Amino acid sequence: METIVFLDHGTIPAHISLPRPSFCHQWHQYETTKPAQVIERLKNATIAITNKVVLDSQVLTQLPQLKFIAIAATGTNNVDLNYCRSHNIKVANIQGYATRSVPEHVIAIIFALKRNLAGYQQDIANGEWQRQQQFCFFTHSITDVAGSTLGIFGNGSLGQAVATLARAIGMEVLFAEHAGASQCRDGYHPFEQVLREADIISLHCPLTPATTNMIAEPQFALMKSNAIIINTGRGGLINEVELIDALLTKQIAGAGIDVFTQEPAPTSNPLIAHSHLPNLILTPHVAWGSDSAIQTLVNQLIDNINSFHLGTDKNQL
Repeated sequence: METIVFLDHGTIPAHISLPRPSFCHQWHQYETTKPAQVIERLKNATIAITNKVVLDSQVLTQLPQLKFIAIAATGTNNVDLNYCRSHNIKVANIQGYATRSVPEHVIAIIFALKRNLAGYQQDIANGEWQRQQQFCFFTHSITDVAGSTLGIFGNGSLGQAVATLARAIGMEVLFAEHAGASQCRDGYHPFEQVLREADIISLHCPLTPATTNMIAEPQFALMKSNAIIINTGRGGLINEVELIDALLTKQIAGAGIDVFTQEPAPTSNPLIAHSHLPNLILTPHVAWGSDSAIQTLVNQLIDNINSFHLGTDKNQL
C-alpha cells in the first residue's frame, strides 16, 4: 500500500474538489509544511506531493522509502531532479493546465497599465476629480493596446497562448531568442531587438541560472520609455531593485508583477515597499489560479499519481 503525503495542501483553495487516487493507499495532508517538518512528515511516505515545499538532496537522502514526487505545479526548481534521477525517484509535474488563466491575467494587466486604471482609481480616491472641476480629467496617459507590439520571452504553451490572445486584439507579436544566442531560430527575433521594439514585454521563462536577473538595468536601458513589462513566469527573472529604479526614473512606463523572488514577499521587498506606485500592479502569484485551471491541475495531479502506480510515465521528468 502506498503512503501519500501532501505537504502543502493549503495551496489548493477549499472550494476546489480534490479527487483521490484510484488504488489502495493511505492519505495524509497538511495545510503548510515548514522546512524543519519535511523529513518527519515524509519519513513513511512512498509518494510525496509538493507545490512549493523544497525537496533538495539534503532532505531526499533521509527519505529512503520515497519512490515518487508529484509536483502540484509546473515549476520544478523546488525539487532536486538530478538527485531524483540518480536515486530512481520518479518525478512528475503539471503541464498545460493554465493556458487560459495565465494569458487572460496577462491581457488584463496590459489593459490596466496601458489605460492607467490604477492611477485613475488612486486619483479619484484622493479627490482629484473634484479639484479638477471638469467632467473628466487626464492626469495619466491612456494608450491603445491594438497596434502595439508585444515581446514574448518564452515560447511554451503559455507564451503561445498569450500570443494568440494578443493577436486577436490587434497586437503584433515578437518572440525573443535567448540572450546571447549567436543565431535566431525560425520564428524568433534577437533578444535585444525585441527589448528595443516592444511596447510590452511578457515573461514566460523557467527560472534557471541562465535566466536569473535576465531583465535588469542594462535591459531596461534598451526598452522604450513608454514600454511596460509583465512577469507571470518566475520572480527571479527580473531584478526587483532595478525594476523599481526604472519605474521611478521613468526609464519604463509600467510593470505588472505576479511572481516574486521570495513568496510570500516580505515588506522589505522593493516591490512591496513601492506598491503605491500608480504604474505598478502587483498580484500574489495568482495568474494561474482561475477555478477551472486549478480543477484541471488537481485532476492532472491525481492522474500523474495513478499513472505512476500503473507503471506508466505521464508527465514524468
